Amino acid sequence: MNVIWRTLLTIWHAKVQLRRRGPVPLNAVGRVRVRTMPTDIDLLGHMNNGRYGSLFDLGRFDLLIRTGLWDTVNERRWYAVVASETITFRKSLELWQRFTIETRLLGHDDKSVYMVHRAVVKGEVYTEMIVRARFLKRSGGLVSHEELFEAVGRPEGVPDVAPWVHDWASASALPSTKAPAPSMWE
Repeated sequence: MNVIWRTLLTIWHAKVQLRRRGPVPLNAVGRVRVRTMPTDIDLLGHMNNGRYGSLFDLGRFDLLIRTGLWDTVNERRWYAVVASETITFRKSLELWQRFTIETRLLGHDDKSVYMVHRAVVKGEVYTEMIVRARFLKRSGGLVSHEELFEAVGRPEGVPDVAPWVHDWASASALPSTKAPAPSMWE
């Protein structure tokens, strides 16, 4: 099943859950059950490493919608973009294997929001991805955390982002879009 259909189904399901049960807290763990499909598999017979990011988007959509953040962001003509991500693989997902995408807000700093995604099988973590995202305005510019938290409330119970996450974000950052970034190989 192509990721676009999974995305549309996830969005529809999350909106139904939001209407039926109301919003979940911003610090909730979102869970989306999926199965590894033939279009997810690489030549070695397991989930293609490039597919994880696309499938973890399902978890992000689900959680953003069910917290009510999705509607708030859209009303204000804001949108989120992934600035960086890192993924760690522990075990392979095989064809037709069921797994759960778990998603949780990890925390924030002065510019970014951090989320963690996991591929989990029977309670065991197979893969984990840390995502650093920013909210931007369609009219241009960055949405400040003051604006964001004024709109959605400041989440309680979210632990501080671990120092290594800040170090990773800093070390993996590319120059600003306004600064030159020539491709030079040493």
